[in-house]
Amino acid sequence: MKITELTVHELASKLKAKEITREEIVKAYIDRIEEKEKDVQAFITITDKEKLIEQARKIEEEVKKGNITNELAGIPIGIKDNICTKGVKTTCASKMLENFVAPYDATVAEKLNNENLISLGKLNMDEFAMGSSTEYSYFKKTRNPWNLNKVPGGSSGGSAAAVAANMVPWALGSDTGGSIREPAAFCGIVGLKPTYGLVSRFGLVAFASSLDQIGTLTKDVTDSAMLLNLIAGHDPKDTTSADVEKKDYTKCLKNDVKGLKIGVPKECFGDGINEEVKKSIEKVIEEYKKLGAIVEECSLDVADYALATYYIIACAEASSNLGRFDGIRYGYRTKNYSNLKELFKNSRSEGFGDEVKRRIILGTYVLSSGYYDAYYKKAQQVRTLVKNEFAKNFEKYDLLLTPPVPNVAFDIGSKVDNPLEMYLADLYTVSVNIAGLPGISVPCGVNQEGMPIGFQLIGKAFAEETILNAAYTYEQATKFREHYNPQFKK
Repeated sequence: MKITELTVHELASKLKAKEITREEIVKAYIDRIEEKEKDVQAFITITDKEKLIEQARKIEEEVKKGNITNELAGIPIGIKDNICTKGVKTTCASKMLENFVAPYDATVAEKLNNENLISLGKLNMDEFAMGSSTEYSYFKKTRNPWNLNKVPGGSSGGSAAAVAANMVPWALGSDTGGSIREPAAFCGIVGLKPTYGLVSRFGLVAFASSLDQIGTLTKDVTDSAMLLNLIAGHDPKDTTSADVEKKDYTKCLKNDVKGLKIGVPKECFGDGINEEVKKSIEKVIEEYKKLGAIVEECSLDVADYALATYYIIACAEASSNLGRFDGIRYGYRTKNYSNLKELFKNSRSEGFGDEVKRRIILGTYVLSSGYYDAYYKKAQQVRTLVKNEFAKNFEKYDLLLTPPVPNVAFDIGSKVDNPLEMYLADLYTVSVNIAGLPGISVPCGVNQEGMPIGFQLIGKAFAEETILNAAYTYEQATKFREHYNPQFKK
């Protein structure tokens, strides 16, 4: 097996056994990026080749001297381009921030640096994380490595595609309403959205502050637990960061779900779900029963209202957060203005793409005088109902099992002009963000076209151990990565 096809825990084992060097790993990924990036288009910024090799050599020397003992030192990683990285462009895939170089590291980037991980570059996304296909990037359209005519999902599509195409061993993404779990499902990898507050948002360019969460995109569940270990933890620089006990999430991977109670919301299997996706999820349910879990149908009564609630709250917060991009303090500034009003108007009109403008306009509308109570206040009230409905289900069940998305990856260009149809891709993921809960997408098969299908597990707040173990147990029983060898691996 090639170096780039190995999981991170496999790479770590080979480093420990001195079967490979960090320089060999980095060179293998440089070669893979040079081979595949022209087709997949996953990166916005790629780190200089010589700098990467030099960094790997220095880490190798320090490891030999005993100055670095961390087993993951020298492992490469990719970072979504809305996470600030000091001295490196952070564009949010927008013309507005095309030349913005962050003067500081996000907390998660700082943590990766402290562990001596090597950043291969910044990954493409939908502009300001607004989208479900990575077609709304100002720079390029990322393609799904399983089929280059299909979307990789979004907004973390560059992160998911880079992992799936073996251009990075793992990556960071962000999830506001499914932006990690949907592309993970579309690209046949594992995507974890942690509990709100478990991972610091300091240095994450805000889309919707009460919904955004940094998470992981990995080849398997073990890697997901390992990466969560690196980025989780309280951060005094983030006032929404939860002060919870530090855990080793790899210790929860026990390959045992006997007696685990899993609820399957019936509302997630009604009209609109692709038949092949539905059949795959039914097979997952049967597999969990074989493994000793107790799986029952349940009801998530507010599921029908979650999508509307999400888009009102998300757009309102986006309208507020993106107000800072005014053409004066930083970011794009128009050359076409004769007064302050024209400077604001033209800078924002020229700097933002259509989808971002659409959401700013909608958000400004629901926050405006006369409509605030009817829309935004009402959405916040429904948000409480969503949280209560989850809490009621978790009195009986340890986990909930749903599809992450109602369909498989669709053709590039097929939905880009129909935003409402694009929004429906978030149907099964947004309620998790509304309630601030953890969710994971795990691959479970492919459809007749050979495109991956995933399933989603949702847990109680800060119950990452439960969802990781349940995902790991299924993964070990079914061996998705061993059974499916897509074209991009050849």
